Amino acid sequence: MMEESYELWAQLEKEAGIRLFSRTGLLVMGPEDGKNFQLIKSSLQRNKVPSVELQRHRFSQHIPNVNLAAGDGALVDSTAGVLYADRAVRAAQMIFQARGGIIKDGQKVVHIQPGAVVTVTTGSDMYKARSVVITAGPWASTLLSLTGLELPLRVVKINVCYWKEKVPGSYSIRNRFPCFIQLEPKEAEHDIYGLPSNEYPGLMKVCYHMGSETDPDERDGRMDRADVDAVGCYIRRCFPGLVPVPAVVESCLYTITPDRHFVLDRHPAYSNIVIGAGFSGHGFKFSPVVGKVLCELSMGQVPSYDLSPFSIRRFQ
Repeated sequence: MMEESYELWAQLEKEAGIRLFSRTGLLVMGPEDGKNFQLIKSSLQRNKVPSVELQRHRFSQHIPNVNLAAGDGALVDSTAGVLYADRAVRAAQMIFQARGGIIKDGQKVVHIQPGAVVTVTTGSDMYKARSVVITAGPWASTLLSLTGLELPLRVVKINVCYWKEKVPGSYSIRNRFPCFIQLEPKEAEHDIYGLPSNEYPGLMKVCYHMGSETDPDERDGRMDRADVDAVGCYIRRCFPGLVPVPAVVESCLYTITPDRHFVLDRHPAYSNIVIGAGFSGHGFKFSPVVGKVLCELSMGQVPSYDLSPFSIRRFQ
């Protein structure tokens, strides 16, 4: 699915005339004998993804300003990079509207009436359609409950942290610094990931790949800093060129399924209601392919991919 996503992102770039992706490579670090590191390594090899394993004694020649932890291995997926999310959403909306699509923004859905024709009622309007696709992110559980469906979705708030470079440009996208993911860091239970400095000049985005459970309507009510402190300790140990206190802390929401895989399926009781949910913090990169298969499901076509890993029935 990722392979086709790259192709579709490139197609959207071309149609919109906007750059949406920068290829930086992805540095993967983690315990060399650990299960997760070996899984990623074998997956890259099995799918013939261009990648290179970095030897410890030459690591700093390839990746300056990073300390590789004792016992950690390192490899680089050279096809990976950074998607510019804001631009990507704007480009998709622009092409959608150019083809006759209509965006109705700022309307809260208050009722969904299933049937041969589905009726969706919002605070200001009513819509009828032969099929409906629900992709409501953190509010998926709320909307799906209107159709009598309860899914085991958890919403967590992620602290999105940006850390200042001591020497501007040392971790910059312009200096070809890669994205990275640290598997099984000593400081934390979950992975830590980062993007090269670009979005905010002189600041590198480094985040904990998990957060504390929250109500999406009350996301800014409280702030748990334990993950920020853990990332700060990791930066102190492994990224000596960053100030280990965040310069900016924003937030985003992950909607998580028990197995961290997506939900891409028809409603078990109403086949003309199609659901995309539970993207668990790694769904955005798959958006074009997810849109394609949800479209296929909504039109009664055979999906392009085996969707059994994403079935609702796996939760029963």
